[in-house]
Amino acid sequence: MSTLILSLETSSSICSVALHQNGALLGQSELRLEKSHSSHLSLLIEQLLENTGHTMHDLGAVAISDGPGSYTGLRIGAAAAKGLCYALNIPLLAISTLQALAHQVTAHTSRPENFLYCPMLDARRMEVYAALYTHEGQQVLAPTPLVLEADTLAEQMTHHQLLFFGSGAAKFQALVAEHPNAGFLTNIQPSAVAIGELAHEAYQRQEFHDVAYYEPFYLKEVYTTTPKNKA
Repeated sequence: MSTLILSLETSSSICSVALHQNGALLGQSELRLEKSHSSHLSLLIEQLLENTGHTMHDLGAVAISDGPGSYTGLRIGAAAAKGLCYALNIPLLAISTLQALAHQVTAHTSRPENFLYCPMLDARRMEVYAALYTHEGQQVLAPTPLVLEADTLAEQMTHHQLLFFGSGAAKFQALVAEHPNAGFLTNIQPSAVAIGELAHEAYQRQEFHDVAYYEPFYLKEVYTTTPKNKA
């Protein structure tokens, strides 16, 4: 049976949507505008479906970038995905943002088995959200917040060639650029296309999330403060 999966990627400043049918890409659209998610996500979805000759009722599932990433962006994406899944009574899929970034790179790397893949997302100052994967997507290091220092991931780089990429990688490059086992890639941004490719596999395994209780994987707690009343 044909399965149409809509994928949403809102973990960064890029607002990205993609449509896959049985794993094959039908169309994609994205905006690289700061704070565009809340005002443009629904429009991007509607235009993508219209441009590919489909309607909301054709969807078989919705996939969301699970995080880590922007707290606001992840909340907006999750709300949109949950709303669609609830209204259409279809499954919700959640794909790790870091795993999807690694998937993008492995798919275009010559001899991918020679490397471990380390996506890094900027978490401000000298901190990043990072993970390690093999070329087959196996997790070597679970997503974790890292404070970047010259000896960060030193043990892994002693035994393996590592490729670093993502919005936080440039900060690490300044510390370990001379290391023979450290390679860096630029302009690797989160994409709904990679989310959709991994979502097709997750759909086959029926790795669905509870629409009512799903929350994005923020990795770190978000702290808010209440403004003091003025005297």
